[in-house]
Order: sequence, then structure tokens, then C-alpha cells
Amino acid sequence: MSSAETDTGTVLTALANRLARKAEETRPLVVGLTGSVAAGKSTLCTQLTSRLDPGLRVEVISTDGFLLPNDMLNARGLGLRKGFPESYDADGLFATLAALRVGPTRIPGYSHVTYDVDPALERTVERSDIVILEGLGFAPFPDGRSLADSLDLLIYLDASEGDLETWFSERFLGFWRAAETDPASFYAQFRHMDEVQADAFGRMVWSRINLSNLRDHIVLARDRADILLRKDAAHRLQLVRGR
Repeated sequence: MSSAETDTGTVLTALANRLARKAEETRPLVVGLTGSVAAGKSTLCTQLTSRLDPGLRVEVISTDGFLLPNDMLNARGLGLRKGFPESYDADGLFATLAALRVGPTRIPGYSHVTYDVDPALERTVERSDIVILEGLGFAPFPDGRSLADSLDLLIYLDASEGDLETWFSERFLGFWRAAETDPASFYAQFRHMDEVQADAFGRMVWSRINLSNLRDHIVLARDRADILLRKDAAHRLQLVRGR
């Protein structure tokens, strides 16, 4: 791949081909995909896996499932630090990565509607050709360990802070609207707000929590990444680095 590959489809196809070639050398190939909250990591996973050979066994695992439960976070005074390094079950993450290389592995689940770990979403992942671990949690943990050291390849999805704020606000408002008919949703507690107030609240959450996490922790993985992608306001991908 080269930095001249700025067309999104071309970049995705080239990246899928690289993963397939590397999976011939290392199976399972464990790939990390990280970047800011709202950068579009899950969407990128979907686009990427759709371009891989259907004959390859590919699993996508979210680090969200390894967040500590809300009750535990709140008890530790970390309720507003979700997504920060100290909010993860680091031991569970490392143990799961090791287990994925040898056989079937139980993967915890997370609900973005209830905003908490959900045991009902747990699943078993069979040994695969390619495992994509996507989400946050790739900055060093408080004890100094780093997930990047346990990966075969690390991809970082970059975007401007302004675009990220816009996408985060749009996502927040989407959950807020859906909560109108779902009282079990975490976002139902914000339904007393009108849309302007909800948008302002979401942007406050972005600036005080997610932007801080991005600048202090998440972005640390960017320099370590083997592949650096950048997305513009129109969601077009550009390959910045592919080593």
C-alpha cells in the first residue's frame, strides 16, 4: 500500500488484501483497530470484512465487552471515566487474546442501549483465521501493559477533533431519539431535554470526557500503529501510513 491510495474503496480493498496475505503467515491473525470514540471503527470493520474472502473465518470483537460493569465503575469513582485505561478488565483482555490463539473462547458482550456490560450478549468465538479487536483500551493500562504488544497488526483510524465531535453528537442524538419509545434505554434519562438541550449536553460530554480521553490516552496508539488511516468530514478514507 502507498499514501497515494486515497480512494476509500481502493484503500479498503488494499487493506483487506494485506490482512489476507498476512493471515497466510500467522493464524489466527490478531488485528487491533482503534481510534477515537465516534471515529467509525465498527463501520470500518464491517466495510473491511465485506472485502475479505468469504472462505476466511473472521471474527470481530469489541473491547467494550471488557469494560468493568457500571456498578463497579461507580463504586470505584470511575463512572465518568468509562473508556479510560483504568475502566477495563485488563486481565480479562489479555487472557482472552491468549485464548483466541489456541481454541474456542468466551467473549463478553456490551449493550450501547443500556450503556453497560450485558451477560446476555456473551458469545463463544471459535478459532479463526483473522480476529479484529476493535475499540478503545489500546493505550497503556495503569500497570504499564499495552494491548499493542499482544497484536500482530495495529490499525489506527484518525479524524479531526471537529469531525469527531460532530459524529459523536449525531450518535448521541440518535440514541436520545430512540429512547423516546424505550424506557429501558440509558438515554431515557435525558428525554426531559428538548433536542437543542440534548445536543448541547452531548457536546459537553464529548469535550469533558471523550476529548480528554482522546488527547491523553487514545491517540498514544497512533504512533505505534502499523497502518494509519484518516477519515475526512465526508467519511472518505485516506491511507497515511502502511508499514
